[in-house]
Amino acid sequence: MSKSLFAVFGATGNQGNSTAQFVLNDPELSQRYAVRAISRDTSNPKMQDLKSKGAELVQADLDDPSSLPAALKGVEFVFFMTTTQYQGNTREIETRQAKSFCEAALAQSVKYIIFSSMSHPYKITKGVLKNVEHFDDKAEIEQYIRTLPVKSAFFAPGSFMQNFHSRMKPRPSYTGDGTYFVANIGNSDTKYPLIDITDTGKWIGAILASPEEYEGKFLAAAEGLYTMDEACAIIEKVTGKTVKYQQLPDEMFKGFLPEGMREPLYEMFVLQRDYGYYGETMEEQVAWAREQARSKLIGLEEFLRREKYTVE
Repeated sequence: MSKSLFAVFGATGNQGNSTAQFVLNDPELSQRYAVRAISRDTSNPKMQDLKSKGAELVQADLDDPSSLPAALKGVEFVFFMTTTQYQGNTREIETRQAKSFCEAALAQSVKYIIFSSMSHPYKITKGVLKNVEHFDDKAEIEQYIRTLPVKSAFFAPGSFMQNFHSRMKPRPSYTGDGTYFVANIGNSDTKYPLIDITDTGKWIGAILASPEEYEGKFLAAAEGLYTMDEACAIIEKVTGKTVKYQQLPDEMFKGFLPEGMREPLYEMFVLQRDYGYYGETMEEQVAWAREQARSKLIGLEEFLRREKYTVE
């Protein structure tokens, strides 16, 4: 039986590479799907690794619509995402990229689009939060895809565990007493859906295993829900350091955010504190999506130990 051609855009990124690797390594999916790995740079070592495992490599760029027809020729299933533009104009750029992609996909008779989406803060908050564009634009792209004459499914990742290496990394106490703090505006009971983003393929693989079952579905993808107190306790356990959560006043917290993304990032935290990352049904959405993953998900403690995580 001939294999269906599955194209993965952004195959060197966390989501795309995880997806391509998962399909190539899965005994069932690798027999059902041939993988076409797509990137702006096919010489990237990650692309060469995929090639060694049987993937076809193709160069294409969402910002170059002329490169898309060849990349999508013969493709039946495709995974793609747009990337937040932290320098500004992210809604405009991501929307343009997505529409160019979808036009090319329809012209090439792609049967099934899997898009990396996001929750919709403007809709969830009934217009109260207007500036979380890096979430809203992906939700709007999802809405657009749903209007097209093509089957589709949507993977919507939670907060990345990888952020504990950067903006969520514990900082030393100003007292110099050897303790560390994670700080934001969340309440003590605010729950954050956390995902090791390199687990992406476990959900995309589930969709590919039963595409009809997941048609039109939205997967609120996270390993679990954690309060910051719980996350800090896990970091303490792994590092042996004293790590505590500190809730900051809103205006103080805003002052620590980069100027160009201050309002979007601030409102993203307000969304999580006051409405839930995925809205009021977040717990049910995350529980359902977790059950759909095709293999065991990485929890926060396992992630930190794998990363040989330290605070200093």
